Amino acid sequence: MLQKEGEIRIPSGCAISGIFSRSGQRFNGEEIIRSIAAMHDRSNGLGGGFAGYGIYPRTKDLYALHVFYDTPAAKDDCEKFIAQHFEMEVAEKIPTRRDPSITDEPAIWRYFVFPLAKKMLDIQVDEREFVARCVVKINTTIPGAYVFSSGKNMGVFKAVGFPEDVGRYYCLDQYEGYCWTAHGRYPTNTPGWWGGAHPFAMLDYSVVHNGEISSYDANRRFIEMYGYKCTLLTDTEVITYIIDYLNRKKGLTLQEVADVIAAPFWIEIEKMSEADKKKYTYFRNAFSSLLITGPFSILLGFTGGMMALNDRLKLRSMVVGEKADRVYVASEECAIRAIEPELDKIWSPKGGEPVIVTLDEGVTV
Repeated sequence: MLQKEGEIRIPSGCAISGIFSRSGQRFNGEEIIRSIAAMHDRSNGLGGGFAGYGIYPRTKDLYALHVFYDTPAAKDDCEKFIAQHFEMEVAEKIPTRRDPSITDEPAIWRYFVFPLAKKMLDIQVDEREFVARCVVKINTTIPGAYVFSSGKNMGVFKAVGFPEDVGRYYCLDQYEGYCWTAHGRYPTNTPGWWGGAHPFAMLDYSVVHNGEISSYDANRRFIEMYGYKCTLLTDTEVITYIIDYLNRKKGLTLQEVADVIAAPFWIEIEKMSEADKKKYTYFRNAFSSLLITGPFSILLGFTGGMMALNDRLKLRSMVVGEKADRVYVASEECAIRAIEPELDKIWSPKGGEPVIVTLDEGVTV
């Protein structure tokens, strides 16, 4: 019996792609659509999504909350919560265009907001922690409302569908950003729905992921002790929270974050200098429950940068290319060549060794 893609499970599937401009030059979202479309056969029509950075320059100092609503009551309750906790500058539908392949759409709104000073003072937290707590509160207590993007001057756009269709549905050709990431294919172990498509985001961190982590339960139990709630039961969600926890809350550098989630093997640590042995032994002991096991390639977007990371055994494909000020990351070389045929450099990173790119010194966005 002939089975079609989408009816069978392909664990090595998923497509990820990213483009970053070190100079901060903003470029049209059509480029990332063309890149991810080159890997169409890795997708299955059950999920696609994008994250863009630098796309809201006029409101760059405000948090952009992107929200899915299943019902009018959910929208009313969520907007009431937002009004109680934030100064709201703009409330509007996210522009979309009709596409016959995109169905069962929720209501999709965005709000440009800033936390109320009194509310932050009441609980003695900074604005980023306040926003993160509000996002968790909405997603866990207001049925039918789901905040899927919550950073400044960035936004996530995702849906059930092939990624190239999702990109055009959200009119990404009308946006410009200095960094774009994309994902095709969902799900691995759970039903496809709009909120469950990649990227997953918290504040300005967004993650697209190819693979399947076997450490999900241990990772989830640990991270939920620190105020996070994994409501979607998918591994990419917990990866996003782990990065937010280690980088924002614990103050680890992204290199150190990579050393925790894709930690060196003990046999490798034994061969290190005494200083490195002490550091890596500490990481493995202090954050043992945040070690991510199983095959994965991760692409992290954040304000001012992008990080690509494979698991230690490099069980998922990832290619990096450079051309002038641009850095390209994708599951396959064809996705890079589709938008930049002539590269200055191209390579496959080693397992566990992050590729971290940031804006040039002095560049602001």
